[in-house]
Amino acid sequence: MVDFGFDKLILIGAVALVVLGPERLPRVARTVGTLLGKAQRYVADVKAEVNRSIELEELQKMKGQFETAVSDVHASVQEQVDSANQALQSTWSDLSVDGTLADGSIGGYASPVPVYAHPKKNWRLKRGATPLWYKQRLGVKRHAQSGAARVARFRPPRRAS
Repeated sequence: MVDFGFDKLILIGAVALVVLGPERLPRVARTVGTLLGKAQRYVADVKAEVNRSIELEELQKMKGQFETAVSDVHASVQEQVDSANQALQSTWSDLSVDGTLADGSIGGYASPVPVYAHPKKNWRLKRGATPLWYKQRLGVKRHAQSGAARVARFRPPRRAS
């Protein structure tokens, strides 16, 4: 590329001053400056467009790699699910009609399978065990109150006129 030093720029300015004259030189310099600015903006736009296209290509490559990784993971998970399903089906088919295996155990266990029992906790009883005076001191609401009732409760009393 052409390299302009400070001495060459001074020489070009002196020749332009002699050729164009002092009246037209500022206008020409403004015009040249605006044209150079437009050229620089155009070059910057072209560079940005090239960078965007390169990034788009890289993103498309990454997308393809990601899709192949996802399909590989999906295939391995599906394979594991199928193998677990086959094991479950084989165990289920080994069970007879009454739920016992061929050796007489239930589900592979020698003892019966425990059944879930609800703990039978009553949360209302625990909450009701708090004394009323304690709830009033702490400001715990005892019951729901409508908006109109709440306004009426906190409205200052009317004065007799």
